[in-house]
Amino acid sequence: MLDVIPQSSAETVLETMIQDRFSGSIALVSSFGTESAILLHMIAQIDPSTPVIFLDTGKLFPETLAYRDALVARLGLTDVRAIRPSGAQLAAYDPEGRLWQRDPDLCCSIRKTNPLDDALAGFEAWITGRKRSQGGARTALEMVDTGPDGRITVNPLAFWDEGQINDYFERHDLPRHPLQAQGYTSIGCATCTQRVLPGEDKRAGRWAGLDKTECGIHMPRQAAAAHA
Repeated sequence: MLDVIPQSSAETVLETMIQDRFSGSIALVSSFGTESAILLHMIAQIDPSTPVIFLDTGKLFPETLAYRDALVARLGLTDVRAIRPSGAQLAAYDPEGRLWQRDPDLCCSIRKTNPLDDALAGFEAWITGRKRSQGGARTALEMVDTGPDGRITVNPLAFWDEGQINDYFERHDLPRHPLQAQGYTSIGCATCTQRVLPGEDKRAGRWAGLDKTECGIHMPRQAAAAHA
């Protein structure tokens, strides 16, 4: 694991990783969700040609796709890659598009984990928007770590809280995801995301009612790929 102290600012960590330690070999993986604009804005200031990997699962909200297009245009990002699932895997495992109902883990593997692994081929490191404040397995998150795929993961916002997030949006006049005003605090696929009730955890609307809190891209690969 690379030596980055918690006191380092998110911008400093990003600039070091993008321009120095992993120059030409690092990508931001972004869902274009409720807090994604922060890292997208930061990398746009550092190097707008930094690759941005966007997993277009085929099950996303139309509002997410529109938000992506608006942010890309506003920030001047020049290398946003929409990564889609393998047609062969969809035909084999999800021909009717309802796999999410009976096996959400397998659905995530096909629509997220496997495409991301392919998209990251050739990269030494990738940037995530995960934060300790999101709870669960993320409470022990470090700013720089080794991910389940063996690559370095950079988590510049690991120690950020809600106040810092809101302050950044306001200071830089960044637009919010259009569904956030409707009660969606963490947004993934439309099939597996719902509004969060007052007092609930921000990620409570993801796979609600299931013993599932992660899509799999941050989990050990042998678990995520077991079905595929």
